[in-house]
Amino acid sequence: MTRTTSAVARALERIERLDPALHAFIEVWPDEALAREREALARRLPLGGLPFAVKGPSGIRSYAARRLIAAGGVPVGATSVPGPGTVWQTWGQGAHGRTLNPWRADRTPGGSSAGSAVAVAAGMAEAATGSDGAGSVRIPAAWCGVFGLKTTNGLLPSPDRTGLASAGVFARSAAAAEPYLRQVLGGGSTPDGAFGLPPPLPLPAVYSEDLGFAEVDPEVAAVVRAAVDRLVAAGTVRLLDRDAGLLDPAGAWAAVRGGSPDDPEAVRVRRANDERLDALLSGGALLLTPATPNRPHGHEGPGSRYSTALTWAFNLSGHPAASLPAGFTGDGCPVGLQLVASRGMDLGLLAAARAVEDTLPAAPAPPLPGHR
Repeated sequence: MTRTTSAVARALERIERLDPALHAFIEVWPDEALAREREALARRLPLGGLPFAVKGPSGIRSYAARRLIAAGGVPVGATSVPGPGTVWQTWGQGAHGRTLNPWRADRTPGGSSAGSAVAVAAGMAEAATGSDGAGSVRIPAAWCGVFGLKTTNGLLPSPDRTGLASAGVFARSAAAAEPYLRQVLGGGSTPDGAFGLPPPLPLPAVYSEDLGFAEVDPEVAAVVRAAVDRLVAAGTVRLLDRDAGLLDPAGAWAAVRGGSPDDPEAVRVRRANDERLDALLSGGALLLTPATPNRPHGHEGPGSRYSTALTWAFNLSGHPAASLPAGFTGDGCPVGLQLVASRGMDLGLLAAARAVEDTLPAAPAPPLPGHR
C-alpha cells in the first residue's frame, strides 16, 4: 500500500475536499496521521492503519481512542460538537461553521456527536468515536444514515460524572464497526461471548413505536414499521407479545443530570422502567423502536419535540443500544431503527445488528459533493 493510495491518505483527501462545506471537523492532523499509519503497517498492528475520527477537542484522550491507537488505528482529526450560545445539543460547530447534515444541508446532523456522524457518512473516516448521555450517538447516527452504538453504561469509562454517558462508535455499518469494537471492548468485560458468532434466527424481539409515551412523527413511524415488517417476513425477527410501555423518563433523567439521583420520583420511575425492561428483554429478546421520534430539524432548533424521547431511557437504565439505517422519509431524511439489548450484551447486540442489516436494503451513501 503506497502513501498516495492508503486509507489514511484517501480519508485526508476527502476531508480536504468535503469538510469546507460540511464542517464536521474542528482539527485535522495530516502529518501525524500519515506517520501513525506507516508505523501501524510496519508493526502489523490489528487495525492496520485504518483511519478514525475522535469526538471533540478531548476525544483523543478518551479510553476508546487510546485503545484504537494501540491497535493500529489512526486518528485523522477531532470532530465538531455543539458550540456556545444554545441550550439544545443536536448540532455541531466545525472549524468552518455549523455542521451540516450530509443528506439535507438545511437540516441538522444531530448531536452532540455531530461531526463524528457526518465524518463517517461522508466517508471522511472509516469510523469515529462518540459518547452518548441521552442519545448523542444514536440520534446523529439515525439522522446521518450510519450505524451508531452506545455501550452498556459502566462497561467503559464514562466521560460524565453522573454516569449517564457511555462510550460509543460510529461506522457505515455494524459490520464495519466490528473491528473497532473488537479492540475497544477487548479491554472491558462482556459476558456474552466472542465476536464473529452469528446469532440464531429468528431473533426474538419486541416492537414499540413510542415506548408508551412518546409522540412520534407518523412518517418516521411508518418507515421503521416497514423495516420491522421486512425483518419478520424474512425470518430474521420473531415478534413477541409483550407490553413495551415505559414511564416517560424525562424528569428522572433531568434529576440525575442535575445531581439529584435520589429524588423520590426519579427513583420510582427508574425502578419501574428497570423492572419492565428486565421483563421485556428476558430470554435474550431485543427491543426495537424508532431511534428518534422526529426527522432531522432545521438549524434554528428542535421546536417542542424532544429528539431524545426514545433514547434517554436507556442511558438511565444502562442498556446497550444501537441505531442502524431503516430508510428515508419522503423529503429525503434518513430514519434510524433502534435496537436495545440486555445490559452487558454489547457483542450480542452487534451480532443482532449485523443480522438485521443483512436483511434490510444496504444503506446508500449521501449524494456528495452536490448535497442539497
